[in-house]
Amino acid sequence: MLETIKETVSFLKERILIQPEVGIILGTGLGGMVKEIQQQHIIEYEKIPHFPVSTVEGHHGKLIFGTINDRKVIAMQGRFHYYEGYSPQQVTFPVRIMKYLGIRYLFVSNASGGVNPAYSIGDLMIINDHINLIPNPLIGKHYPEFGARFPDMSDTYDKDLIRKAVTIAQKNNIRIQQGCYVATTGPTLETPKEYEYFRSIGGDTVGMSTVPEIIVAHQMGIICFAISIITDLGIPDKIVKVTIEDVQKVAGEAEPKMTLIMKELITGL
Repeated sequence: MLETIKETVSFLKERILIQPEVGIILGTGLGGMVKEIQQQHIIEYEKIPHFPVSTVEGHHGKLIFGTINDRKVIAMQGRFHYYEGYSPQQVTFPVRIMKYLGIRYLFVSNASGGVNPAYSIGDLMIINDHINLIPNPLIGKHYPEFGARFPDMSDTYDKDLIRKAVTIAQKNNIRIQQGCYVATTGPTLETPKEYEYFRSIGGDTVGMSTVPEIIVAHQMGIICFAISIITDLGIPDKIVKVTIEDVQKVAGEAEPKMTLIMKELITGL
C-alpha cells in the first residue's frame, strides 16, 4: 500500500501548486461547498492513479484544490462507500493521500437518518461520537508509518472545533444538534426495527459513510470535525418511504447552513 500511496501522491504533486492544510469530504447532495473554493484546480478521480471512482448519484468524482479565505484546501466532491464494492482500505485511501499531501485537519459532511425523537428533517447534527458497524479499515497489515496499531478512539472528534461550530450556529440562528452517528454498510435503508435498535445502542442518526474515513484520519493524527444533515427520520410514527432524490433535496436545502459553519470554522483555524 505504501508504494501505491507514494505513486498517487507523486502524481498529484506534479500537478498542483499548493500544499493543502485542510481536507474536505462532501457527502450526498452536499457538493455545493466547492463554490466557496477559490483558485480551483480540478482533477477527476478517474485520471488519478489507484484512485477509486464514485458510482453513486450525487457524488461528482472530482478532487478540487484551492483556497477558502487564504486557507489551502483539498476537497473531495464525492466520496466512496463500502456498499459500492470497495474494501474499507479503498474507501479510506483518499484520506491517506490527503495526509501525505500535508493536511492537518479533516472536515467531513454527510446525509443521514435521524433516530433521536428530538430531531427534525433538515437539522444539522455535529458528530461528537460514533458507533461503527462497517468493517474496520485498519484490519489487515499494519504500517507503522500510518500511526498506532490500536488507536485510542475516546477523543476522536475535536472538542474545540465542536465548541466553535456551536457558537457559529447560534450566532447565525442555525438549529444545531450534537450526537452519535451510527455507520452501517447499506445500501438498503433501515427497517423500523433496525432504527429502533440503533437508537437503543446510543445512536442519534444513522448513515453509510464517514466513520471509516474518520478512523483512518484519527490514526494518522489528523484533527477531525464532522457534520450530518438529517434528511429523513427513523422515528416511530414518522417513518416514510424515502428515495435518493428525497435525500438529495433535503440535503441541498440545508447545505447553505452547513457550508456557512464549515467555511467559518476553516477560516478561523
